[in-house]
Amino acid sequence: MVPSDVLRRIVLPAVTLFGLVLLWEASTIWLDIPKWLLPAPTGIALELVENAGPLWEHSLVTLYESLAGFGLSVLVGVPLAIAIVWTTYLRNTIYPVLLLFQSIPKTAIAPLIIIWFGHGPSSKIVVAFLVAFFPIVVDTVTGLVDVESDMLDLTRSLKSSRWQEFRYIRLPNALPYFFSGARVAITLAVIGAVIGEFVGGSNGLGYLILLSASQLQTSLVFASLVILSVQGIIMFYTIGWIEKIILPWYTPAHGESAMSVGGG
Repeated sequence: MVPSDVLRRIVLPAVTLFGLVLLWEASTIWLDIPKWLLPAPTGIALELVENAGPLWEHSLVTLYESLAGFGLSVLVGVPLAIAIVWTTYLRNTIYPVLLLFQSIPKTAIAPLIIIWFGHGPSSKIVVAFLVAFFPIVVDTVTGLVDVESDMLDLTRSLKSSRWQEFRYIRLPNALPYFFSGARVAITLAVIGAVIGEFVGGSNGLGYLILLSASQLQTSLVFASLVILSVQGIIMFYTIGWIEKIILPWYTPAHGESAMSVGGG
């Protein structure tokens, strides 16, 4: 008998996806949909095999840009979040500016990034960083601030220093929040890299999608989208796997809800 957790998390989604793919395949046959308008899943699978080489090369470019942008967002976002919580001045000045900046669509400033950083991978990394940066900062700040008052009262009654309070209370409390934000940020980094490739790329899956769409090679567009989806899913669950290693004691109750909200 299949365990209920495996049934809920693996079997049911797999069966649902398989049923949707069958329905898609049957619809393209019954409705006689042109291949350039909506290719059948079998046509997309064939495209993945026939163009495996170019797809692999372009996917590595996008993967590099996504991971570099995500890594940069962590390197910058986490220290900035700590500084915002540690310093009242930054909390009252930088944090509102970040909220304002986040409201600007990154697709609108992507052309400026291309102008400033050129058409190489640097501009795509910067766009990926800008898209992934905000969830890292917000979730880390939330975790550092959202500490039970009883725990803080206890540390203060023991005459603990501010550094000890941060190290033993605030930081461990913030780690689950950080990983929740990281799961969202890693998928957003892929989107950011593709946006950069759309605006000014000469390689990568985003560039390949634009080129294929202009030539009505719709099967190749869908093949690129499949690879992008697989990349995002793998990176998403890799973050979850790293979280389990670093935080084996943590049971993701509110973390799962945060993940589901961020993922939507």
